[in-house]
Amino acid sequence: MPVEVTARGSRGWKMPRAAIVTMGLIPALYRLLNGRGMGRTLVLTTVGAKTGQKRDAHLTAFPEGDGWLVVASKGGSATHPAWYLNMAAHPNEIWVQAGSRRTRVNAESLKGQDRAKAWSRIVSEFSNYGDYEKKTDREIPVVRLTPVP
Repeated sequence: MPVEVTARGSRGWKMPRAAIVTMGLIPALYRLLNGRGMGRTLVLTTVGAKTGQKRDAHLTAFPEGDGWLVVASKGGSATHPAWYLNMAAHPNEIWVQAGSRRTRVNAESLKGQDRAKAWSRIVSEFSNYGDYEKKTDREIPVVRLTPVP
């Protein structure tokens, strides 16, 4: 199943503008360093749902086989992050850079037991995601990214 956009929430945390600007600079730094010293993260490249322009997002990555899980938390916001909406709008134009490896990926929304199992793992490894869940009334999407052969 491709990325399926879930309902937005009615309450949640609002990210400060300065944080948004700062986060926009990180993908370039990641690429410059090939991810060295950047922890368990990756750069996700999508095509904007509205603009049609390539967009980068620096995300925490949860390795899974030869792919990754990523979380559309937006810090517990009531709205989804743009990259999540972009994946739904342009499912065949999604790339990941993990370290020096760059690859096109397929994205799949996790549902039911698959999501519950992944969410349990995510919260056990990074407890801040549990805090994000408490800030909003939307279900925070978990997306599996699998390299395209």
